[in-house]
Amino acid sequence: MASYLLFIATVGGIYGLLALSLNLIWGGAGMVNLGLAGFFAVGAYASALLTTSGGAPILAGWAIALVAGGAAGLIVTLSTTRLREDYLAIVTLGFAEVVRLVAANEIWLTRGTDGISGIPGPWKAVLGQNFNAIYFAIVIAVLILVFVLMRRIDRSPYGRVLRAIREDAQVAQVAGKPVLRFKAEAFALSAAIAGLAGALYGHFTSYIAPDLFLPLITVYIFLAVASGGTGRPAGALLGAYLVMTLLESSRFLVELIPAVTAVQRAALKELLIAVALILVLRLKPSGVLPERIPPAPRPIPGGSS
Repeated sequence: MASYLLFIATVGGIYGLLALSLNLIWGGAGMVNLGLAGFFAVGAYASALLTTSGGAPILAGWAIALVAGGAAGLIVTLSTTRLREDYLAIVTLGFAEVVRLVAANEIWLTRGTDGISGIPGPWKAVLGQNFNAIYFAIVIAVLILVFVLMRRIDRSPYGRVLRAIREDAQVAQVAGKPVLRFKAEAFALSAAIAGLAGALYGHFTSYIAPDLFLPLITVYIFLAVASGGTGRPAGALLGAYLVMTLLESSRFLVELIPAVTAVQRAALKELLIAVALILVLRLKPSGVLPERIPPAPRPIPGGSS
């Protein structure tokens, strides 16, 4: 039971990283990323290939996952500069599907639908049964670092510019802010965090395959951010663990329902999750922890107006 709870808590922490990643651009800059699972997969495959086929250290794999995710995010953002903002959602959705199809078909690189197994975990052979506990501590440490970074961004002038772009990009541009640069930077950072989350997931489970990066992951993270509180890092983090709790508790609840098939149980599980999250959003439209807009800094007495 302890191992199961550690596994759930660790995956919940990885989902928390994805939620913080999405909250930065959706809650912060108002950009919709429907391809979060794609950046998650890019980081997972980049780190897995480097550490298995390339024999590189795990830390190098995590670093390349950050770089690969950020580079992919930057390419996707810059490719939509001449399109309307709503096209970004379509492009990111297509990007995630392209990543999944490449992973499934380019057998020479990704081993296709068989996936990549034997992904090394830090000190796994030495730690034995204690690996899950140590890896949970690593994930929580990374989660805290990213959370602190998101809080700093949220309360900084940079974060205020992102919120201004979210509310009205045209007004922000008139005010002299380089909107495209801010969007590209925010999206690249968000994608880098999602890539790191993918690397952490791969080295935890020791196995990745294209079927693990379906669009349903993106749906879950959107629900996490929306239910926790869009625009607030603490809300995104709370929402991630809320969704993870719903996912696992619903699995046990449907087992108690008699005379239903395995397929029906899977459908009922999704239904229970949907109903629970609808209730949360109905009772708390702004999320459990709604966004708090910090007050503007007071002018310095005697300063120029």
